[in-house]
Amino acid sequence: MVIIQAKSKKSPAGGRYKASEKKRKYQTGGLPTNTLLSDKNTVRQSKLKGGVIKNRLFYASTVNILNKKTKKYAAVKIKAVVENAANRHFVRRNIITKGTILETEKGRAIVTSRPGQDGMLNAVLIE
Repeated sequence: MVIIQAKSKKSPAGGRYKASEKKRKYQTGGLPTNTLLSDKNTVRQSKLKGGVIKNRLFYASTVNILNKKTKKYAAVKIKAVVENAANRHFVRRNIITKGTILETEKGRAIVTSRPGQDGMLNAVLIE
């Protein structure tokens, strides 16, 4: 089923509006990606309006961490999702979004990228 972000064809009382048009490509929406913690990284591409291709990270096992003290990057394995500011229930479901605090092999890190939009997982070490 297609998700459309357009005005409803029906009024709150249930009657139909006269000036309603068909579904258009520019009105399409989509479900959130909900990047999950898994054994391997899985990136899928989705085609958008204007020929734009968006990379979506569906499953993540590693994260690119920046250590501010040494100013070095490292790809590190994720152990667990500790905290998520977007939704407290995302922690037990292991969903990773921007602002999520992850437990990694090098310590805790906060996610700075948008994995469902960018297709990669970047974070900054906080401990």
